[in-house]
Amino acid sequence: MMTKVLFVCMGNICRSPSAEGVFRHLIDDAGLSGVVGVDSAGTHSFHIGEPPDARAQAAARKRGYDISGRTARLVTAEDFREFDMILAMDWENLSALQQQCPKIYQHKLMLLMRFANEFEEATVPDPYYGGPEGFGKVLDYLEDACQGVLELVRKRATQYQAA
Repeated sequence: MMTKVLFVCMGNICRSPSAEGVFRHLIDDAGLSGVVGVDSAGTHSFHIGEPPDARAQAAARKRGYDISGRTARLVTAEDFREFDMILAMDWENLSALQQQCPKIYQHKLMLLMRFANEFEEATVPDPYYGGPEGFGKVLDYLEDACQGVLELVRKRATQYQAA
Protein backbone atom coordinates (compact mmCIF):
# COMPACT_ATOMS: atom_id res chain seq x y z
CA MET A 1 0.00 0.00 0.00
CA MET A 2 1.53 3.30 -1.12
CA THR A 3 1.24 6.51 0.90
CA LYS A 4 0.93 9.56 -1.36
CA VAL A 5 1.84 13.09 -0.28
CA LEU A 6 0.90 16.27 -2.18
CA PHE A 7 2.55 19.62 -1.37
CA VAL A 8 0.54 22.72 -2.27
CA CYS A 9 1.34 26.42 -2.59
CA MET A 10 -0.18 29.19 -4.67
CA GLY A 11 1.54 28.97 -8.06
CA ASN A 12 3.48 25.70 -7.74
CA ILE A 13 6.78 27.33 -8.73
CA CYS A 14 8.52 28.05 -5.39
CA ARG A 15 7.50 26.41 -2.14
CA SER A 16 5.62 23.29 -3.23
CA PRO A 17 8.08 22.06 -5.88
CA SER A 18 10.88 22.74 -3.38
CA ALA A 19 9.02 20.70 -0.75
CA GLU A 20 8.52 17.94 -3.31
CA GLY A 21 12.26 17.95 -4.08
CA VAL A 22 13.26 17.86 -0.42
CA PHE A 23 10.78 15.10 0.40
CA ARG A 24 11.66 13.04 -2.69
CA HIS A 25 15.32 13.19 -1.60
CA LEU A 26 14.40 12.09 1.94
CA ILE A 27 12.26 9.15 0.81
CA ASP A 28 14.95 8.02 -1.64
CA ASP A 29 17.58 8.14 1.12
CA ALA A 30 15.24 6.21 3.43
CA GLY A 31 14.64 3.51 0.82
CA LEU A 32 10.93 4.33 0.71
CA SER A 33 10.56 5.46 -2.91
CA GLY A 34 8.60 2.30 -3.71
CA VAL A 35 6.08 2.84 -0.92
CA VAL A 36 5.77 6.65 -0.74
CA GLY A 37 4.62 8.82 -3.65
CA VAL A 38 5.10 12.57 -3.83
CA ASP A 39 3.89 15.41 -6.06
CA SER A 40 3.16 19.13 -5.85
CA ALA A 41 0.50 21.46 -7.20
CA GLY A 42 -0.83 24.99 -6.93
CA THR A 43 -4.16 26.54 -5.96
CA HIS A 44 -3.92 29.28 -8.62
CA SER A 45 -3.28 29.06 -12.36
CA PHE A 46 -0.70 31.86 -12.62
CA HIS A 47 2.18 29.63 -13.75
CA ILE A 48 0.66 26.45 -15.23
CA GLY A 49 3.18 24.61 -17.39
CA GLU A 50 6.15 26.65 -16.18
CA PRO A 51 9.25 25.25 -14.45
CA PRO A 52 10.05 26.24 -10.87
CA ASP A 53 11.29 29.80 -10.25
CA ALA A 54 15.00 30.09 -11.13
CA ARG A 55 15.76 31.33 -7.61
CA ALA A 56 14.03 28.30 -6.09
CA GLN A 57 15.98 26.01 -8.41
CA ALA A 58 19.29 27.68 -7.50
CA ALA A 59 18.63 27.49 -3.76
CA ALA A 60 17.58 23.84 -4.05
CA ARG A 61 20.60 22.96 -6.19
CA LYS A 62 22.94 24.45 -3.54
CA ARG A 63 21.55 21.91 -1.06
CA GLY A 64 21.62 18.96 -3.44
CA TYR A 65 17.99 18.94 -4.60
CA ASP A 66 17.08 18.95 -8.28
CA ILE A 67 13.64 20.46 -8.89
CA SER A 68 14.29 21.52 -12.49
CA GLY A 69 12.13 18.78 -13.99
CA ARG A 70 8.91 19.96 -12.33
CA THR A 71 6.14 21.70 -14.25
CA ALA A 72 3.57 23.83 -12.43
CA ARG A 73 0.06 22.38 -12.30
CA LEU A 74 -3.22 23.07 -10.54
CA VAL A 75 -4.72 20.93 -7.81
CA THR A 76 -7.36 18.70 -9.39
CA ALA A 77 -10.49 17.02 -8.04
CA GLU A 78 -8.72 13.66 -8.40
CA ASP A 79 -5.93 14.84 -6.08
CA PHE A 80 -8.32 14.90 -3.12
CA ARG A 81 -9.16 11.24 -3.69
CA GLU A 82 -5.69 10.04 -4.73
CA PHE A 83 -3.44 11.59 -2.07
CA ASP A 84 -3.33 10.55 1.58
CA MET A 85 -1.83 13.82 2.82
CA ILE A 86 -2.35 17.21 1.17
CA LEU A 87 0.01 19.67 2.81
CA ALA A 88 -0.50 23.39 2.33
CA MET A 89 2.26 25.94 2.77
CA ASP A 90 0.09 28.63 4.38
CA TRP A 91 -3.38 29.53 5.64
CA GLU A 92 -4.50 31.06 2.32
CA ASN A 93 -3.73 27.89 0.40
CA LEU A 94 -5.23 25.69 3.10
CA SER A 95 -8.42 27.76 2.88
CA ALA A 96 -8.49 27.44 -0.91
CA LEU A 97 -8.08 23.68 -0.59
CA GLN A 98 -10.82 23.46 2.04
CA GLN A 99 -13.22 25.27 -0.30
CA GLN A 100 -12.48 22.85 -3.16
CA CYS A 101 -12.22 19.61 -1.23
CA PRO A 102 -15.24 17.31 -0.77
CA LYS A 103 -16.14 16.82 2.91
CA ILE A 104 -15.18 13.15 2.79
CA TYR A 105 -11.54 14.09 2.12
CA GLN A 106 -11.17 17.17 4.36
CA HIS A 107 -9.20 15.14 6.92
CA LYS A 108 -6.30 14.92 4.43
CA LEU A 109 -5.74 18.69 4.42
CA MET A 110 -3.10 20.09 6.78
CA LEU A 111 -0.49 22.79 7.08
CA LEU A 112 2.96 21.36 6.32
CA MET A 113 4.59 23.16 9.26
CA ARG A 114 2.57 21.14 11.77
CA PHE A 115 5.20 18.45 11.16
CA ALA A 116 8.16 20.72 11.95
CA ASN A 117 10.26 19.97 15.00
CA GLU A 118 12.82 22.76 14.91
CA PHE A 119 10.80 25.77 13.77
CA GLU A 120 7.68 27.06 15.51
CA GLU A 121 6.24 29.02 12.57
CA ALA A 122 2.80 27.88 11.47
CA THR A 123 3.39 28.52 7.78
CA VAL A 124 6.09 28.53 5.10
CA PRO A 125 6.51 32.15 3.91
CA ASP A 126 6.21 32.92 0.20
CA PRO A 127 9.67 33.99 -1.03
CA TYR A 128 8.49 35.05 -4.52
CA TYR A 129 8.58 38.82 -4.00
CA GLY A 130 11.73 38.85 -1.87
CA GLY A 131 15.41 38.27 -2.41
CA PRO A 132 17.35 35.02 -2.77
CA GLU A 133 17.84 34.69 1.00
CA GLY A 134 14.10 34.01 1.35
CA PHE A 135 14.47 30.84 -0.72
CA GLY A 136 17.13 29.55 1.66
CA LYS A 137 14.88 30.25 4.65
CA VAL A 138 12.05 28.37 2.91
CA LEU A 139 14.35 25.38 2.46
CA ASP A 140 15.22 25.48 6.17
CA TYR A 141 11.52 25.20 7.00
CA LEU A 142 10.88 22.55 4.35
CA GLU A 143 13.77 20.35 5.45
CA ASP A 144 12.50 20.45 9.03
CA ALA A 145 8.84 19.80 8.25
CA CYS A 146 9.54 17.18 5.58
CA GLN A 147 11.64 15.25 8.10
CA GLY A 148 8.55 15.14 10.34
CA VAL A 149 6.39 13.96 7.42
CA LEU A 150 8.98 11.27 6.67
CA GLU A 151 8.75 9.98 10.24
CA LEU A 152 4.98 9.62 9.86
CA VAL A 153 5.05 7.89 6.46
CA ARG A 154 7.84 5.58 7.65
CA LYS A 155 5.60 4.48 10.54
CA ARG A 156 2.71 3.91 8.11
CA ALA A 157 4.92 1.87 5.79
CA THR A 158 6.16 -0.25 8.72
CA GLN A 159 2.59 -0.85 9.92
CA TYR A 160 1.44 -1.93 6.45
CA GLN A 161 4.38 -4.32 6.09
CA ALA A 162 3.63 -5.86 9.50
CA ALA A 163 -0.08 -6.38 8.73
